[in-house]
Amino acid sequence: MNKTTNKLRSLLLIILFSQPAFANTNLQEKIANSSNWAIWGGDYAGTRYSKLDQINKNNVQNLKLAWTFSTGVLRGHEGGPLVVNDVIYIHTPFPNIVYAIDQKSRSIIWEYKPHQDADSTAAIMCCDTVNRGLAYAEGKIFLQQADTTLIALDASKVISDQNGDHKITQEDRVIWRVKNGDLKMGATNTQAPVVMNNKVITGISGGEFGVRGYIAAYDINDGHLVWKGYSMGPDKDILIDPKKTTTWKNGKTQAVGENSSLNTWQGDQWKIGGGTTWGWYSYDPDLKLMYYGSGNPSTWNPVQRPGDNKWSMSIWARNVDTGKVKWIYQMTPHDEWDYDGINEMILIDQKINGRMRKTLAHLDRNGFGYVLDRVTGELLLAEKFDHAVNWATHIDLQSGRPQVVPKFSTEYNGEDTTTEGICPAALGSKNQQPVSYSPQTGLIYISANHVCMDYEPFEVEYSAGQPYVGATVRMFPAGVDAITGQPDKSTNLGQFTAWNPATGKIVWSNKEPFSVWSGSVATAGGIVFYGTLEGYLKAIDAKNGQRTFSF
Repeated sequence: MNKTTNKLRSLLLIILFSQPAFANTNLQEKIANSSNWAIWGGDYAGTRYSKLDQINKNNVQNLKLAWTFSTGVLRGHEGGPLVVNDVIYIHTPFPNIVYAIDQKSRSIIWEYKPHQDADSTAAIMCCDTVNRGLAYAEGKIFLQQADTTLIALDASKVISDQNGDHKITQEDRVIWRVKNGDLKMGATNTQAPVVMNNKVITGISGGEFGVRGYIAAYDINDGHLVWKGYSMGPDKDILIDPKKTTTWKNGKTQAVGENSSLNTWQGDQWKIGGGTTWGWYSYDPDLKLMYYGSGNPSTWNPVQRPGDNKWSMSIWARNVDTGKVKWIYQMTPHDEWDYDGINEMILIDQKINGRMRKTLAHLDRNGFGYVLDRVTGELLLAEKFDHAVNWATHIDLQSGRPQVVPKFSTEYNGEDTTTEGICPAALGSKNQQPVSYSPQTGLIYISANHVCMDYEPFEVEYSAGQPYVGATVRMFPAGVDAITGQPDKSTNLGQFTAWNPATGKIVWSNKEPFSVWSGSVATAGGIVFYGTLEGYLKAIDAKNGQRTFSF
């Protein structure tokens, strides 16, 4: 073997063994094991689908309570636990305690109790002191605390040595921590972080305080900031290439152009513009793109912020490695109703008009379900998933814009005027509660609200760290059939709905007395689980919606 061959072999070995081991590979292995639930959505696609079929519609009625665990925190629990290698990782609302529980022995392996100041943190949280979950990768648990501290915990450390003599402290479990926002500006955190390509991705809350939204990526090993992309402002802040980043208009994807955000705000309003990112994040590892939604613009009074207010209320596709935006689509330009656009993105490969597409489905607070090509950002369909919705007649598929009804436009009617009977309410036809998708039925299952509102905008001044809302809202039952749109004098405040993302049609919808505030989980057993505000766990037949179990 000659020297040249030896050098080539050495070079190849160096290249081979110097390749980084990506945390998302480790996470994908955990996700592939159906006994785990290693990420908020069950998988990177956010389907919340379990391949387990031992519990099915024939035996689900035999379920009985095995054991319970109280977290000790009596506030909204808006995220489920993670399950990895027979360990359950449970989080709480503020003060964001983390428990690791052995699934077999039902005993606490370890707990972590952050030190957070309630006066400076809980007092400015909107709405309720919730936390939507944890992230896991490579033996680490990632917690996004309410006070904006992002923390990496060593999940493998035991409480004590073999003799039980040397219990580790909380600080021994901490690998790193970073500050992700500024409480003094009204910024807090409520969302579940997600690990993608050796980065833990997180966002920010505080749109009702004029916080300018962003997504941030931190290295999972040492916590250093890799990139940060804002929702609004100059192109360089958003990480937009005006010639390459596209959006949907005139029936096709087109470059957004220079200063696509700045051009839609008056003066420096974008600096306090909202568009926060407190929802759920999905990821396509093959495309290296993450998908998420940005929230409402600040203030709620639309008269004070003329223009489309881009890029609030938008669906985003960002490159995970660089943060650069590939495409954006704005659902509710110049939001007049607080239809916060943060709801989850479900990644589905499906046939649309006879052609297989890599799609993204999004059930927005504004009452419309959107399906886009997740590679290109092409708008494929947009249809109502509750026919009580009246603020817009439809979404024009050429322009991508909602066709707003002047009667229900709070800007058209003006400041200090109450616009009555707007559907949905600011609560949305669906809020943060995540949907599930079953590949068996091809249906998305929506935990929904069925509420309308009267809305009065008024002038408000911005003051850092103070509420920046500018509207009074009164909510009430829709009183309209969700499927037909006809008045029916009903008083239900919630619906549980099956929606077909290939056609945009409602397949069936069940009334619930209160908003269905839980997420759902679809299973290979042909059933869907969800919970209710009156305290029931329910299971229904995934095909027809008939109840099969209630506890």
